[in-house]
Amino acid sequence: MKFFKFAFLLFFLSADLFADIRLPQLISDDMVLQRDQSITIWGWADPKEKVTVTLKNKSNSAVTSAGGRWEMQLPAQPAGVGFEMLVKGKNQIRIKNIAFGDVWLCSGQSNMVINMERVKERFAQDIASADYPDIRNFFIPTLADLNGPKQDLPESQWKTANGADVLSFGAVTYFFARDLYHQYKVPIGIINSSVGGTPIEAWISEQGYKNSDDIQKVISLNKDSSYVRSRTFRPVIIPGNSDAFDHGKKEHWESESYQPKGWRNFNIPGYWEDQGLKDLDGVVWFRKEFEVPQNWIGKPVKLFMGRIVDADEMYVNGKRIGGTTYQYPPRRYEIPADLLKEGKNTFVIRVTNQTGKGGFVADKPYFMTTKDQEINLKGTWQYKVGQVYKSLNAGELATTPLVAQNQPTALYNAMVAPLLPAKVKGFIWYQGESNVMTANAYYKLMPVLIKDWRSLWRNENLPFLVVQLPNFQDINYKPAESSWAVIREAQNQALTLKNTSVTVTLDLGEWNDIHPLNKKDIGKRLALSARNLAYGDKQVIYSGPRLKSQSILGDKILLTFSDVGEGVQSGDGEDLRWFAVADYDKKFVWAKAKISGKDQIELASEAVKSPKYVRYGWQDNPQGINFYNSEGLPASPFRTDAEVLDESKPWKGKKAAVVLTYDDALNVHLDNVIPALDSLSLKGTFYLTASSEAARTRIKDWRNAAAGGHELGNHTLYHPCDATGPGMNWVKPEYDLSKYSLGRIQDEIRMCNAFLKSIDGRDKRTFAFTCGHKKVAEGEFIESLSEDFVAARSVRHEMHTFDQQKLLDIDCYSMVEQTGQQMIDLVKEAQKSGKLLVFLFHGVGGEHALNVSSQAHSELLHYLKEQQNDIYIDTMLNVAEHIKSLNK
Repeated sequence: MKFFKFAFLLFFLSADLFADIRLPQLISDDMVLQRDQSITIWGWADPKEKVTVTLKNKSNSAVTSAGGRWEMQLPAQPAGVGFEMLVKGKNQIRIKNIAFGDVWLCSGQSNMVINMERVKERFAQDIASADYPDIRNFFIPTLADLNGPKQDLPESQWKTANGADVLSFGAVTYFFARDLYHQYKVPIGIINSSVGGTPIEAWISEQGYKNSDDIQKVISLNKDSSYVRSRTFRPVIIPGNSDAFDHGKKEHWESESYQPKGWRNFNIPGYWEDQGLKDLDGVVWFRKEFEVPQNWIGKPVKLFMGRIVDADEMYVNGKRIGGTTYQYPPRRYEIPADLLKEGKNTFVIRVTNQTGKGGFVADKPYFMTTKDQEINLKGTWQYKVGQVYKSLNAGELATTPLVAQNQPTALYNAMVAPLLPAKVKGFIWYQGESNVMTANAYYKLMPVLIKDWRSLWRNENLPFLVVQLPNFQDINYKPAESSWAVIREAQNQALTLKNTSVTVTLDLGEWNDIHPLNKKDIGKRLALSARNLAYGDKQVIYSGPRLKSQSILGDKILLTFSDVGEGVQSGDGEDLRWFAVADYDKKFVWAKAKISGKDQIELASEAVKSPKYVRYGWQDNPQGINFYNSEGLPASPFRTDAEVLDESKPWKGKKAAVVLTYDDALNVHLDNVIPALDSLSLKGTFYLTASSEAARTRIKDWRNAAAGGHELGNHTLYHPCDATGPGMNWVKPEYDLSKYSLGRIQDEIRMCNAFLKSIDGRDKRTFAFTCGHKKVAEGEFIESLSEDFVAARSVRHEMHTFDQQKLLDIDCYSMVEQTGQQMIDLVKEAQKSGKLLVFLFHGVGGEHALNVSSQAHSELLHYLKEQQNDIYIDTMLNVAEHIKSLNK
């Protein structure tokens, strides 16, 4: 009996473990396979099972591996539709209505997700006329995985661009696909793998992070389930913040029988913090009576309430007609045909806001309509506060929760890796909003993503089309810094790689909506890029004007552009806007811009007599840009005051490298050197001896220097030197390095590190040998501190190539009374030989026996600035990190 029970159990276990043939979600009815390339078909079955795939009356077979997976290659196919595929083993699966065409993998965050349903009012005719059975969309539901690549996608299916199904297509991708279909008449398949609110880091594979130790540590830590559980979000329940404490809910303020008392006026649209309610997080109710004409009665009515921050519930005549739980979607509700009545009708809105300003976003539609009639809903409403939320105390705040979908590799693992066997025509990327707060990291991440995906698909030439972020947020009418502009510039890093494009959307955004509705023009501009890069139509212009060169002509700057078509032009016939110029101080002012030729613009400003730099469109929202080419394509924002660096090459692609270092923490460094460096936007490394007077008494100034990008390096606590050498009789006996024990020097150096961290908050640092001396009583000490420092600077008048660098023994030239020309000659020598030149200064304009004049120092700095295109100039720490990164 036991034997039969065991056999019975084995039967069901084996049925579960070794199931019928199973195909991945992607291989299903209505799918599009990439034409003109060999086709990969794969799936799962019993180990060692023979699987046969029949297509166009030709069969291919494969045998399942011991792990239960099978894969086979089918011959390339020309474009076509209406095919079937039979997959047969112990069972069989028939795939119907297969198309061979061009498959595009489209990824990013919410602006790539936003579907045609979201823009249906704006593009009603496009939706009504959608009848494209050969344009097909495969939308992947959100799924994250921290442990590694998954084998298959979450449940999903192909849909064709017909009828109601087109509403589920991503809006950008639909218009992109439609333009390509009209042009080439081949099936277009869109795989949309996108998740709102996610950073670029989540979409890169673990392989892509091979050169990033910090991110690799995060990936490894996230594979620890106990760690992840400890970081899992647990909502903090604050007594008094539940709906049960909302007076409006308890008293039914939405009811027709409710008699309002104590309500105050409020103008919609608008935020309540701007209309008398200070810093209120909680629930506010709004109400208004509207007269409805008799001819509206019995008809369905559409209600548009713009956008509301954060959540809302909408009531008409006491009945709830809808609600939205977060701020971004447009509020579009249907009023049932039998709900409105002739005469007065009561509208009530319950708005909940957790943080920031709550209320109704301006410049959005607020009206109700039936057929061609409208009733405006803007104007004076009444409001009453239903509930005021209590704030969290510091002690109630939990550890920042770990959001899986925002972690490195998490979305790649679950939503990209399962696609790898499939061939694609190219990639489209629309993302960046979630990286604005850490914009500088995007310079590295954008090229990493492109190289990673091309490597994974084993084709370094696959077209990669990037959508640049549009104009957004408040308009600043003064030249200003902008994280949105930095992200746009970082997105332009894609253009340093072959077969890439950046679609500029600086004229398609909305100041008050991170999800602008004009996705049609984005799709059309992307299609231009695809036609040129992917389809070989080289006559197609797909870019707006790109800066080619800058020439300084006295008090003017002449800019020359490529990609101008028949010429650059003003889009509205007015003077070109959003150009600014600056001298070396980088204090930008608006410039008068004049078109001076087919591909040239001349800039000048009375406020800047010797302009050196230009910025264009360098704002969060340069509303109303008008700088276009003849094809109606706008120029990307740009600046000439930022370096363009190639992180993959020695000295970041430049001929040589120069580091400016300053020893002993002198007052002249703070008073003379740092202002001179800042005026030219150069950075230096200052080695502080913690016990020196200027180090101890001017901590605030050093902190400001560090905040400005200068490096504070370790020059020990007391500046000990070896007193046994010639000319070293000035060294105090208590600071004779030759008498130091290893433990003492380690302690003093680490104490200096602690002092420096208290100033700049940093952990990574470089060290400078005092007097260039390296030994204590037991011998050389720096190796014992190798974990404490990225690099160490010696004193030996030599310079070396990239390959010759020893990070814990980098040479430098000590400057004593050199002229500016003598120092410039050293730089020229480095330029010719491709070497690293490290300068060591003590006094600059005084305060030290080892001194150079301020004039000579200034001549050197100005030469370096003029040669910045050829010379990589940075702090010792950054140069050392660069050397370390490339030597891995």
